[in-house]
Amino acid sequence: MRQKESIMGFTVLNASQYTIRLKATIHSSGKLGFTEVTAKELGFGDNSFVKFAQDDNDKTILYLINNAPQDDEAFRVCKAGKYFYVNTKIMFDSLNIDYKSKTVMFDLVKTKEAGVDVYKLNKRITKKINKETEE
Repeated sequence: MRQKESIMGFTVLNASQYTIRLKATIHSSGKLGFTEVTAKELGFGDNSFVKFAQDDNDKTILYLINNAPQDDEAFRVCKAGKYFYVNTKIMFDSLNIDYKSKTVMFDLVKTKEAGVDVYKLNKRITKKINKETEE
């Protein structure tokens, strides 16, 4: 990734850094699924792990720590076909996030914390659409 160029006291922002929308959705099973574009941008592979953190001042704000080392705090990133997901059901249940009756999505916004890739999970909630079957 190219460095930002500083010109006359201001920094030019690189448009290519702002063209990809990183998204994840909590499935009705409680798994956190990532779009193909997001998984590629985060560099998910066969041996990927992530961690989650809560904001100290606002417990409703979550962060995803990418490329986490494998330990007791890390979640393994699993693959199904070309899609990646994390088994987060128990975590979301304990955080009282209602993913069963609502669609819960996150926009991931990259930040740097102590040289580690951290993504703030900006939550968006919509009413779940009931699929009615016709007979």
